[in-house]
Amino acid sequence: MFIGALVPLNNYMTKEKTVKPEAPKEVKKRKTGQAKPTKPAKKAFDYDKAKTYTFAEALALVKKFSHAKFDASLELHCRLGIDPKKGDQQIRAAVSLPHGTGKSIRVAAFVSPTAEDACRAAGADLVGGEDLINKIKASEKTDFDVAVADPAMMKSLAKIAKILGTRGLMPSPKNDTVSANPAKAVAELKKGKVSFKNDDTANIHVAIGKLSFADEALKANFDAIVEAIKKNKPATAKGIYIKNIVICSTMGPGIKIQL
Repeated sequence: MFIGALVPLNNYMTKEKTVKPEAPKEVKKRKTGQAKPTKPAKKAFDYDKAKTYTFAEALALVKKFSHAKFDASLELHCRLGIDPKKGDQQIRAAVSLPHGTGKSIRVAAFVSPTAEDACRAAGADLVGGEDLINKIKASEKTDFDVAVADPAMMKSLAKIAKILGTRGLMPSPKNDTVSANPAKAVAELKKGKVSFKNDDTANIHVAIGKLSFADEALKANFDAIVEAIKKNKPATAKGIYIKNIVICSTMGPGIKIQL
């Protein structure tokens, strides 16, 4: 028979967990009279969103609401009455802006050896034929904004059609980037020729200059773009063709233009 002191069984079966006290968090106190920090207030745009304005009135509002710390672009956004799912109602064209875009672009010229010197003289940043095509195929790098080609090079460009096509850089006769006179095409692009096309929602988006331009220069560029859009109306488009036009700065609100 075992005789001894009785010890509670739960003393052996359980162990109390020791919890270390948390160190007190350092609380930063504001100095007396110091204001509580607040979130920056949202910028208010005081204009009638439902109203349409003349170009001069709209441009004045665009400049008023532009608070970018850089020379912002003036953008044109146009809603068209077309069916973007139909191939015969696609809008794709190019127009030379009277006063350019104010943006420097890099142009690549895919041409035969006899046209290389002329393209360089016209201002092309990259010039070449099969050598340039093979270089792009190997690296998949496209260090340019627009590509120009002469018709003879289009067959060779098939090697990199997937690379150029997915980046919107494939030359096309529709926007005059495939030309029998590639040097002239390069010169026009350098001076401010822009291409535009509708997106999947039947809208066109294009920059038409910088806000630092004179108002008259921006109006001339605006008129040139609108005239080009009208000129390229598809024959099968029914009803109202240009539904509305909006202009805005790079980071500003859109202002509707009177049609």
